[in-house]
Amino acid sequence: MLLEDHIPKGTGTLRDLILAIADLSMDIRDGFMTNQGVAGTRNIYGDTQVEMDKWADEVLVDGLSRLPMVASVASEERDEIIEVDPDGEFSVVFDPLDGSSLMGVDLTVGTIVGIFRSPTPLRPGKELAGAMYILYGPLTVLVYTVGKGVHEFVQNTDDEYVLQKEDLRIGTGKIYSPGGLRKEYLPAHRRFIERLEDEGYKLRFAGAFVADVHQIIHKGGVFTYPATIKNRTGKLRLLFEADPMGFIVTEAGGAISDGHKDILGIDPDRIDLRVPIYIGGQREIQMIQDENRGK
Repeated sequence: MLLEDHIPKGTGTLRDLILAIADLSMDIRDGFMTNQGVAGTRNIYGDTQVEMDKWADEVLVDGLSRLPMVASVASEERDEIIEVDPDGEFSVVFDPLDGSSLMGVDLTVGTIVGIFRSPTPLRPGKELAGAMYILYGPLTVLVYTVGKGVHEFVQNTDDEYVLQKEDLRIGTGKIYSPGGLRKEYLPAHRRFIERLEDEGYKLRFAGAFVADVHQIIHKGGVFTYPATIKNRTGKLRLLFEADPMGFIVTEAGGAISDGHKDILGIDPDRIDLRVPIYIGGQREIQMIQDENRGK
């Protein structure tokens, strides 16, 4: 089954928006061969941008700005919300190329997208109307949800997204993907990691949030980039990374937390908000929350 036939017809213009983003992902995929350098600029977080960061950002901003259903867009690579159409129905948030620093060694990177049925993206993640990510690896894979299950598609030789697996449910295996320096762990997080290791969890860390979480969805376990001694707010971004991926994982039967509470309930007041992240199976998320409560 093709993506266009799978998305429920009753979702209306949301379906059209997801299909448009799927088409734009093919333009991003085609840009890898000619955008391999370093751009020499930094985004609002101080991260060095590679050419593909800027290329992917421009593809999405330009493409989405032409769609009548889009009210606004916000990108990890820009410091302001871009107003598109005051009559638009949706705001779209995205990390155009998560894991771009891995391009030089040809590891999997991806695009993360969240869609709010709102003129502004400054809304809690639990209000997302849909979310999706695209992985650019050995295969180009698209995963999406509109709140009715999580579904995986793979791109075929005709540049069509074909259903690979319907109704993904988070795995029951024992994998952990730990970001941050061990020497900077806070006590509750250190105890959490030690417990995982004592229980036989295997370390698997690709270095691209979207790729690591994709593996967790399939195999089970937890990804974490915690608060640390030097960085109490964590590293990853609420709007562009945590909310869309958390919405997907929760819909697949998992959970997301900042170590204390569900991240999807956070109401942001700015687009550059960072949060500590624990994302994966419900058991693992409960474990870290219990540690932080002293249980």
